[in-house]
Amino acid sequence: MYSYIKGVITMVEPSYVVLENNGIGYMIFVANPYLYKLNEEVLIYLYQQIREDENTLYGFKNKEEKDLFLKLISVKGLGCKMALPMLSGDNKDSIYSAIESGNVNYLKKFPKIGDKVARQIILDLKGKLELDTNSNKQDFTNLTETLKSLGYKPVDIKRILPNIDANKTLEQQVKDALKLLLK
Repeated sequence: MYSYIKGVITMVEPSYVVLENNGIGYMIFVANPYLYKLNEEVLIYLYQQIREDENTLYGFKNKEEKDLFLKLISVKGLGCKMALPMLSGDNKDSIYSAIESGNVNYLKKFPKIGDKVARQIILDLKGKLELDTNSNKQDFTNLTETLKSLGYKPVDIKRILPNIDANKTLEQQVKDALKLLLK
């Protein structure tokens, strides 16, 4: 199993890129190959799918994108080839929001995602995704981990973070968060 690979992009095709590392060209299927430039050195996070008749590498710009992909392919009826196009735009937060709000129509706009699969995505992932709010993510890492260890769901934690003062001590942040969560 591979975690990531670093190398030089030697080919960009409509559905994949070829990354050369130590004289070997790896064909890696990516959501948007045109984000990569020829002869550019890059680090690509990988997911390897092995089946009877194929060994395929799927690539991602960052770990968060890979994590979302892994959650999507855990959904019954949603395979790698259906999940990858969902990551093609800069719409990760929109996907999270659609799942949490139950927006079937938003999910159906992606290729090969019909009503049944969209509803299955919502059923399987609602309440299980962590929304990344970059402004709060850095400041509240310790608070988030503390609240998770107390058994609170990531969705509930993310909901109250905007109401927490980042300048307070962790102890005071936990007290404030617990007051908000218990309301």
